Amino acid sequence: MKDSIGFIGLGVMGLPMLSNLARSGHSRIFAYDTSSEPFNILRQEPAFNHTLFQADDPGCFEQCSVVITMLPNSRITNAAILGEGETQGLAHILARGSTIIDMGSSDPAETLKLIPILSERGIRLVDAPVSGAAAKARTGELSIMIGGDQECVEEFRPILSSMGRQLIAAGKPSAAHAMKALNNYVYAAGLLAASEAVAIAEAMQLDTELFTDILNASSGRNVATETKLKPFILPRHYAGGFALALQAKDLAIASGLQSLAGMEAPQLDLCASLWAEALATLPAGSDNTAIHRFIRERKPH
Repeated sequence: MKDSIGFIGLGVMGLPMLSNLARSGHSRIFAYDTSSEPFNILRQEPAFNHTLFQADDPGCFEQCSVVITMLPNSRITNAAILGEGETQGLAHILARGSTIIDMGSSDPAETLKLIPILSERGIRLVDAPVSGAAAKARTGELSIMIGGDQECVEEFRPILSSMGRQLIAAGKPSAAHAMKALNNYVYAAGLLAASEAVAIAEAMQLDTELFTDILNASSGRNVATETKLKPFILPRHYAGGFALALQAKDLAIASGLQSLAGMEAPQLDLCASLWAEALATLPAGSDNTAIHRFIRERKPH
């Protein structure tokens, strides 16, 4: 059944995205993850073992015309697509005319390398990263950037619209991954700035609740001040729902775009280096809102 859909990567984002896809009425979906834990949750879905099936191994995807990957980084995505060791990748499994939709925040330079490799095998790669974090993944309200024109958006709308409220044509292959990386840089810079400002206010014994209200009523307002300060940073309950390791990875990708663009961005370099330092300093598994803890505890140089 070549109209079947595959889905690889059932993490914090991938699992709710797949759940919404499964509820949208597609005929057959095969899901794969190296962990069995997500399937304990998926068994509660009415579609499980009816139209949604656990793929025992990637070979099951030979039945699929479209396979979605939602994986943490380009190294893991490349392994899933090209294979690793004795494990065959999608490039060797899928039939000509198939499409891989990479919805992770992959490195656009790696995406550009994969496109001609897959094209030689008659397989199309579409980059379609998402924005909105886990809460919007659960409600199916993600924003999805698509590396293609409006025709490409419409082709995959029946699949992607179950996971995202806004589908945006980014213009050309790899453009969506590049724009996502730059978006994440702007967000991370805002979160870092807000964390620094709050840390200074704390050290000066200012009312940080009031300071947050002032930020959100003034030109310093951003998504971090609106959604991260009071729930997660001020109470030092660092659980905003996005891993610091992924934030640092996204910044490293954004920093690498400087060479592709042929220009220098010193603030981007500084931001990326601070997040990398935080990743090396804070406990493994820290949330990105713990950048505030890093700022508070960082010793002056």
